[in-house]
Amino acid sequence: MQHTTSRPARRATAAAGTTLALLALAACGGDGDGATGDATGGGTVTLVTHDSFAVSDEVLAAFEEESGLTVEQVAPGDGGALVNQLVLTQGSPLGDVVFGIDNSFASRAIDEGVLDPYTPADLPESAARYAVGDGGELTPVDLGDVCVNVDHAWFDDAGVPEPVTLEDLADPAYRDLLVVTNPATSSPGLAFLLATVGAFGEDGWEQYWADLRENGVKVVDGWSDAYSVDFSGGEGAGDRPLVLSYSTSPAFTVSDDGASSSTGALLDTCFRQVEYAGVLAGADNPEGAQQLVDFLVSEAFQADVPGQMYMYPADDSVALPAEWEQFAPLADEPFEVSPQDIDAHRDEWIRAWTATVVD
Repeated sequence: MQHTTSRPARRATAAAGTTLALLALAACGGDGDGATGDATGGGTVTLVTHDSFAVSDEVLAAFEEESGLTVEQVAPGDGGALVNQLVLTQGSPLGDVVFGIDNSFASRAIDEGVLDPYTPADLPESAARYAVGDGGELTPVDLGDVCVNVDHAWFDDAGVPEPVTLEDLADPAYRDLLVVTNPATSSPGLAFLLATVGAFGEDGWEQYWADLRENGVKVVDGWSDAYSVDFSGGEGAGDRPLVLSYSTSPAFTVSDDGASSSTGALLDTCFRQVEYAGVLAGADNPEGAQQLVDFLVSEAFQADVPGQMYMYPADDSVALPAEWEQFAPLADEPFEVSPQDIDAHRDEWIRAWTATVVD
């Protein structure tokens, strides 16, 4: 995810207005019912995504050899901006297929009718359990846990026990130690807001945030500032040893000998993000879009996900980097809020959060 190198940082710092980017890559070849081109040439399929989408050159090269399809990537913004753009361009979509709608916006995308039903025939069973809706419009591609991270050295030096739970973060022992991101401007920030809704319910989450505010929580707009500037365990050597990040983040602060990590994720504070792909309604190349969705859940692409996008592949049979098992595990019981409840209350919750924490 977003760590001390440029590519991970893109995951959480995708802003609402990003520069249009184009990327040439190839989708799988198909069997004669494919896109506007055939195996001997031509055919373009346009992928609408966020600017954190990444795939390795060698995986692209392998598909280029097999397919006449070329994928052009258009990146209109982060997950929220992505869905907004799909709704605004309904009937004349920005492309043929979308990747990067997450579970905080999935129901809205389905309800707005911007997607056509399509489910890959070879969808891994582990991915199918993250399906949303009943029409098969969205295909799970990757997932990750948004969690509070801790700087082990800071707490060791201070002689203060590390927090464990969400409740701990509001304890005066941890006053002025936590930095988080704004749910109105940051997808990890929204995920953490949802974690608190899932943990404390409709009647308790606002009071929890009032307690965090009283306890000196710092709020910044994006992950990059939080992790790289304010976090004491980040490259900015900040003064806050608790930061909102991802469960994979500690895999990128591992010691040279691989024996330890200077940071850790508090796995009792997490909300699970799932990212989806789907065929856009009104696509110029719906067959090519289906092929590309197939590619995104193929073994080759799924195996590429951890190293390129710092997320867990939806296919849990894929081998993970060795350091992930020890330093980047997923939470056993992340907090949950149904996609339907998120869609019904997202804007209301963000307004209430703003009034409680910022205003």
